[in-house]
Amino acid sequence: MKKLSDTEICKIYSLIADYHEKYLRRHGVKLPSLSKKDGSFSKDVLTLVYLAQGYPDTKVVSKAELTQFIQLYYPDVIDVQQARHLAAQKGWFILSGTRNDNTSRELKSGEYKLESLEEFYPGFTAERRNENFTGDYWESLKKSYGYKCACCGSEEGKKHRYMKNVITKLQKGHMDPNKPLEEGNVIPQCEICNRADRNYWIYDEKGRVVQIANAKVIDNCSDKIKLEIYERLYEKYKGKNPKEL
Repeated sequence: MKKLSDTEICKIYSLIADYHEKYLRRHGVKLPSLSKKDGSFSKDVLTLVYLAQGYPDTKVVSKAELTQFIQLYYPDVIDVQQARHLAAQKGWFILSGTRNDNTSRELKSGEYKLESLEEFYPGFTAERRNENFTGDYWESLKKSYGYKCACCGSEEGKKHRYMKNVITKLQKGHMDPNKPLEEGNVIPQCEICNRADRNYWIYDEKGRVVQIANAKVIDNCSDKIKLEIYERLYEKYKGKNPKEL
């Protein structure tokens, strides 16, 4: 284990920043500053850089390995939590075996992998993203829906329609998760309907699913449905290689 040179760190950080500007910034994902006031690299930057090495062919990294790397710059660090915080709190698509993230490959407990710089972490809820509207707009919007979830109809402050042990709290849900959370792209959703996997769908103003927002939803389909989708796309694109389209 050895330090990365400043040049290496800056080069990888520049790559991360480019992807962030193109794909992630509009969703409220937080890009840490390259260096602190004293000129040193922050733990968040070092963690992102280490996980992003070789992108898009990133490797699985153990927490112990990541800790050893951070200790090269911060010798007093004992327990590195940056990877977990960068995903759940700041939106970076970092998978964790400890969180039991569903992936195409199994991660063991204590392992991390930077999955993508083009998508935000599925558990990064709308409540944590940028909100380009006022509180008055949100209150007015909830009122127009009768203070009920657009999808399931559960009323704010009352027991959830289906989860009887949950008191409904309305959250700001994206109609289209690929667009900013702003006026015209918001519906009120309860915390159940606004859970992480809802980033797969595009809703209309009535809370109905009208489109797929993320192609990865196909991974959860049965082989029968996958084949039907494949047949439709094969016919639509005349069997062309996707790279030729």
